[in-house]
Amino acid sequence: MTRFALTIEFDGTPFQGLQRQKHGPSVQQSIEEALHRITGENATLHSAGRTDAGVHALGMRSHVDLEKDIDPFRLSEALNAHLRPDPIAILACEVVPEDWHARFSCVGRRYVYTIANRRAPLTLTRNRAWQVAHELDHEAMHRAAQALVGRHDFTTFRSAHCQAKDPVKTLDRLDVERIGDAIHIHAAARSFLHHQVRSMVGCLKLVGAGSWREEQVAEALAAKDRSKLGLNAPPQGLYFVEATYPD
Repeated sequence: MTRFALTIEFDGTPFQGLQRQKHGPSVQQSIEEALHRITGENATLHSAGRTDAGVHALGMRSHVDLEKDIDPFRLSEALNAHLRPDPIAILACEVVPEDWHARFSCVGRRYVYTIANRRAPLTLTRNRAWQVAHELDHEAMHRAAQALVGRHDFTTFRSAHCQAKDPVKTLDRLDVERIGDAIHIHAAARSFLHHQVRSMVGCLKLVGAGSWREEQVAEALAAKDRSKLGLNAPPQGLYFVEATYPD
């Protein structure tokens, strides 16, 4: 049995999320079905994180155990061939030790959320950014975001369906930058609660629009109450950027 680590890029638009779902297609299902066609094995894909329907990935890390003796490069090439026309690409494939785990060995995860801050309809970034037509103050958004950095109880910013036992997380980074009409919110932590990034972005958008004072983000955090959340950002602007591991 050989353990292969995969680096995966995907457009989440046609999927119900990364993990297998009973009610629609998933990235995991597409990759596992491709693996079966290649090897004849019923392999299970394990990933560093979960993504909701419509969320994308630039560098998701996953692993799979296979009995078939196959070169990693040949496996990645075969997977990319069998995954067509699904918008999934295997960017890298390598053999890793059997005790390496895509989820449990991971020590850091990074996301970016993109807001298209313009009035004109989206063409190239349709379904790949949250369009907000009115002008947003990205500097105010960045200042408000700093109240969330550090170790906190993020109950206000977690989904009601979140399965994590503890709402306390350490947020290492939450930066807001503007490049032209695109606003990017960068978030980094060891792990995140369900909907945490989207919930934080939604509140920062309210600050940028002038609907919330900057201090209201800190007040929402301190409330530890989901009902105090201002807005949950839609999924199409969210990207899983990378997972990091010990050397």
